[in-house]
Formats: sequence, structure tokens, C-alpha cells
Amino acid sequence: MGELRALCAIPSVSARHEAIDPCAELVSRMLERRGFATQVTPTADGGHPIVFGRAAGANRSRKLLFYNHYDVQPPEPLDLWHSPPFDLTERDGSVFARGSKDDKGEFVCRLAALDAVRAVTGTYPCDITWLAEGEEEVGSPHLPAWIDQHESELKVDAAIWEEGGIEVDETPIVRLGARGLLYVELSVKVLARDAHSGQANLLPNAAWRLAWALAWLKAPNEKIMIPGFYDAVRPPTPREEELLREAPKGAAEVMEEFGLKELLGGVTDVNRAYFTPTCNIAGIGAGYQGEGSKTVIPAAAMAKLDFRLVPDQDPHDIHAKLRRHLDERGFGDVQIEVLGAERPGLTDADAPVVKLVAEIGEEIYGKKPRITPLTGGTTPMFLFTERGVPVVAPGVGWGAMNRAHSPNEFMRLVDFERAARHIARLAVRFAEQ
Repeated sequence: MGELRALCAIPSVSARHEAIDPCAELVSRMLERRGFATQVTPTADGGHPIVFGRAAGANRSRKLLFYNHYDVQPPEPLDLWHSPPFDLTERDGSVFARGSKDDKGEFVCRLAALDAVRAVTGTYPCDITWLAEGEEEVGSPHLPAWIDQHESELKVDAAIWEEGGIEVDETPIVRLGARGLLYVELSVKVLARDAHSGQANLLPNAAWRLAWALAWLKAPNEKIMIPGFYDAVRPPTPREEELLREAPKGAAEVMEEFGLKELLGGVTDVNRAYFTPTCNIAGIGAGYQGEGSKTVIPAAAMAKLDFRLVPDQDPHDIHAKLRRHLDERGFGDVQIEVLGAERPGLTDADAPVVKLVAEIGEEIYGKKPRITPLTGGTTPMFLFTERGVPVVAPGVGWGAMNRAHSPNEFMRLVDFERAARHIARLAVRFAEQ
């Protein structure tokens, strides 16, 4: 917990480029103390550094990679935290801080697991590669190019990703994939400056202009209206269909968490819904938004949108279709800035490492794991799955309850201990395969 406390004390908020270098250096030192040869490597265009470490193990023919990220989400709103967000605080069997689970807690848990293995055996069971990036929370924009440049150093047999764990009912989850992402900012400017609203029947209004453009993106029935948007969507394979049938539907838990009587479109199967792409307005702004009234015509307006993509959609293709759609509807003046683009990634459910992770999960937790093909979120595992490397994600998560990205993020200590045992056994038995 001392190492986790030191990590969480560094406010490495990637969206603000805050405290990135000190956090990367600390991650590097933590690996070096454990015998890893590490590099804090720069990325292009002033991107955040990537920490890359390698350690030799007893079985040099087996190579396992761990992926983590040291950046975190902004802590706001601060007034909703029950303790300072960057001061790891223990209460009621859990530790609270930004990054306590996502993803600094996960990283330290894996270090603890390998510490235990080395304490017993004197060495690592196989060659271990560690990749820790500082831009996961902003879409990993520099990771693809970095991996292309270091591909020869990343020849591994399997990768252990972040974001795994157990469901609220204590059933372990084996996650095999993640949706892709296109994150854009739409903006429009119609006046040199804000104007008096008494001229509202004379001057254009940027807020209305943007609202009319947004209205062409999604219908009230939730269908996305960009021509060709769904063309590349592939349905679940027969094996994925089998996994979906075995998984709980999950709708009741989501409705309870958010105080709803039903989900959008009457969805009853949450895991199946993750095979459907989305168009979401993540933020929108124009004009006066302070306290009280101010009668103005906004000169400029913006909206941030994210599209969650499914196999076999490509974010660059969706961006091109979005641009064409707005142009054809008469909104060529609406600018599009791409802030993030990642392809979906998905591992074969029958890969040997998947079966091994599930087998050990049943031993640790006393329940047969649920294997879920896709998660609702996005992580750059496609960079390995597209290279033929199977990727699985056991971890310290507790369903959707850890409040990652929200105030009072936490990790239960019991989950830390069990996940460490899971990783320790996995490393040993992976080396024996």
C-alpha cells in the first residue's frame, strides 16, 4: 500500500498534461527495484512517455506481457469526494483515491503478485515484458506509432490487460475484447463576437447552428443516421453467441444503479448491447452558462462526441462518413477535430491463455468465471490482437462499483489480494504451458 499511496499522490491527469513525467519515473523505479531493465521512452509530438520494462525468467521460451497505464481521469467534481482525491485513504476494507483502481491499483497488484512468485522461487517463471503508458485516458494517441517502432521488442505469447475483475455477485470475469472509439469535437463560429440578443432575428446563433447539425446524427429511436455507419458491423460469431447466452443479462443491475425503470430501446441484455455501436454527446457548450441571466447570441458553439465502435468498424472510416454526412446536409462550416481514434479488439475465446485464466479464476474465487466477449468501454488491446497476440483481462475490479472516473473511486483490499493470487498462479502456469 505504500507504493500505491506514492503513485496515487501524483496527480497524473493526462487530459491536463499534469505530473506526467514524475509519475512515469516512479513507475520505472518501481520496476527497476524488481530487476526489470526499464526505459522511459518519449513519444512523438510531445506525447506522454511510455515506460517499457523487461525481465528474464526461468523459461526463456515463454513471454508474457503486462499492460497498464499510469495516467488518470480528472478528479472533478471535487466537492463530492469524501477524502482528498490524491491522498490514498483506507476505510471500510477499501482504499479510496483517484487511480486506486484505474489503473494504479491494478499495476501495484500485479507487482505484488510477481513479488510473491519471486520470493518463493527466486526468479520470474517466464520472460516478463511490461508496458505502461500515460495516455490511456485520452485515447492512447501515440501508442500505435510507438508499438510500430518497437514491434521487434514486443514478441510475446500473450498479454494481460487492465480492466478485469469480478462481478458484484463475486463471480470472476474474463474479458476478451473492447469496443473501438472515435472521439471528436464539433465546433462552429458564426460571428466575430457574442452579440446582444435583441438582434436575435438579425444575426445567426452558433448554438442553434450546432444543434441543427447534431439533430442529423441520431434519431429519437437511437438509430445513428450517418449513411453507411453500420455497414462494417459484424454480428457475434457462433462462439460469441454461446458466451452471450451464458452471461447474465445485467439490465436489472444497471437500472438499479442509475434509478431507471428501463434501458434505452428496451434493452434487456447488456453484454449483447455492447455489440451495437453508439453515438454519444459527451459535452456541449455555447454562450453564457454562469449564474443568473445574460442575454447574448453565442458567436461560437462546440460539442464533444464519442462513437463506441464494434468489430469490424474503423474509426477513420467513420470520421470520413461523418464529414461527408455533415457536408451533404449543408453543415460544411461545422469543423471536426479528431481527439481520439481506436479500433475494436477481440481475442478468440478458445485461446489457451483464456482457458488458463478462467481455470485459475475458478480456483481463486470458487465460481466458474463469466467470459464476456466485449466491454462497453475502449482500451487499445487491438494493437496486440491485430498482431495475433491473445489478450485477457483479469484484475481488481468489482463490477461497475469501483466508481472509476467518478468521485470516491476505490478498490477493495480483498479484491487486491485475490487478484494478486490470480496473477501469481497465472504467471507460473503460463510458463509451464
